[in-house]
Amino acid sequence: MTNSVTPFPIDLSIIIVNYNTAELLQGCLESVLTQTGISFEIFVVDNASHDDSVARVKKHFPAVNLLASPTNLGFAKANNLALRQATGRFIYFLNPDTEVTPGCFSAMLTYMDAHPAVGMAGTRVIFPDGRPQSSVEYSYPGDRYARQETTGLPGTIAWLLGASLIARPEVLARTGGFDERFFLYGEDVDLGFMVRKLGWELGFIAEACIVHWEGQSERRSLPIQVLRKKLAAELLFYQKHYTVRSITRIKRINRLKANWRLLTLRLALPFVRDREKQRQQIGRYQTIREMLS
Repeated sequence: MTNSVTPFPIDLSIIIVNYNTAELLQGCLESVLTQTGISFEIFVVDNASHDDSVARVKKHFPAVNLLASPTNLGFAKANNLALRQATGRFIYFLNPDTEVTPGCFSAMLTYMDAHPAVGMAGTRVIFPDGRPQSSVEYSYPGDRYARQETTGLPGTIAWLLGASLIARPEVLARTGGFDERFFLYGEDVDLGFMVRKLGWELGFIAEACIVHWEGQSERRSLPIQVLRKKLAAELLFYQKHYTVRSITRIKRINRLKANWRLLTLRLALPFVRDREKQRQQIGRYQTIREMLS
């Protein structure tokens, strides 16, 4: 889908993976269509939503390339499905629980054209009330104990929030896109690491901004379920990129921390007012200890 009669090649291929966020997806697409000055195509990959996401896209956005999966493919595999069909000079991964602000796309392309050493870049991200949301990280999980694996990489940015990422197709071709072993969470950390290992820097585009509602596809999941998914993704990252020695150190240190927190939380339990909250914290550290064993 293009927003003008601009001749090919298309400037930007926008890929949105959706799961049960129909109303937010509609707002996201509407904001995308207000962007001017560039040509773009839009892909929406729906991961077997139970709401009316697919029907809304078909009704209100007939020119969108809709890929409706009969099963939930996960974030990585769904993005890769659309990536194989994208034709833009740049690829833009965008969450459905977002809205892009005016001039966002033009600012992204201007930045990428001006910074040829950058293989992938993130944008400024804000909450709906205007507060800034962290979208740039300068360290990797557990890298305090894995310096030999994480030092010497180009640039200073370690990874970028996956809600808003622009990348060069040739870079993604070399990484193979997202690693499909990551179902949900950790894909952005892993992709940033792979891009840097290939010799590209990661960038940050302050002039481009999106509004992000954050975590809407997981709003029905229990906190402990989300924690388990995040920990599983973190462990997969370790196994993929760190040595056995580093992983052993990371697990041991974090088990010790979890054991200490469990001890202090249990001792304090009879004296706190909100015992249910305290029990939830105990459950959290029990899960961490269990998954790191």
